[in-house]
Amino acid sequence: MSQVFIIGGLDVAELVFYAFFLFFLGLVIYLRREDRREGYPLEEEASGAVIPNDGFLQNARPKTFFMPHGKGVISPDANPGREPVDIPGTVRAHWGGSPLAPTGNPLTAGVGAGAFQPARAHEPELDMHGKPKIVPLSHAEGFRVSDGEPDVTGWPVIAADGKVAGNVAELWVDTTDHLVRYLAVAIPGETGQNPALLPITMAVVRRGKGVIEMEAVTAAQFAGVPRPASPTQITRNEEDRITAYLGAGYLYALPERAEPWL
Repeated sequence: MSQVFIIGGLDVAELVFYAFFLFFLGLVIYLRREDRREGYPLEEEASGAVIPNDGFLQNARPKTFFMPHGKGVISPDANPGREPVDIPGTVRAHWGGSPLAPTGNPLTAGVGAGAFQPARAHEPELDMHGKPKIVPLSHAEGFRVSDGEPDVTGWPVIAADGKVAGNVAELWVDTTDHLVRYLAVAIPGETGQNPALLPITMAVVRRGKGVIEMEAVTAAQFAGVPRPASPTQITRNEEDRITAYLGAGYLYALPERAEPWL
């Protein structure tokens, strides 16, 4: 069978092979650059400090994202910095992966169960129309408590120590997912402050007793939960801090919780 030579001894089969090799080499280089954007171990295991990466094969061009509702353009890859590594905690052992023991107030130290992302946006999460999606029920037009479901407004909130942390002042609803997200709790004796928000996922509604049970923290500790700056909306950063504060309580609210079970 006759062969088709293009240039000298270069035939079609060799040309296809070289083209495939160059394509595959370019694909590998592209993937190795892209996988360094997220999830790649570019941090020191012990300290969490970002390891600098220089060179063509290690740095991909920054991505840019056009935010909805006229929020501008962001380029997260342009700033390689991560969350601060000066966490108020003490390393229990000098080996990689050793847990941190929080120093100071363990509910606000940002360690373990109380970790949060300090760089999260100081803006509320928006719905498709550009309006805050999590608002008090009184500001959610067309929303009400479903028939057959209890309206827990006014119910006492029982904390982990069995004491009353406060009373439910209002429900905060997610107008996109059509569900309750937070219980706004009025703390006795407080005046001039926005109510503390208790995530509904951390509350147990006792219909028969007419109470809300919350095991995350004690009544005194619940008074220190971070408050939203606005009485009618909550930012993503505030949501993170509230969840971290109460989440840390499951491990640090009571001394016996941090002890081993065995």
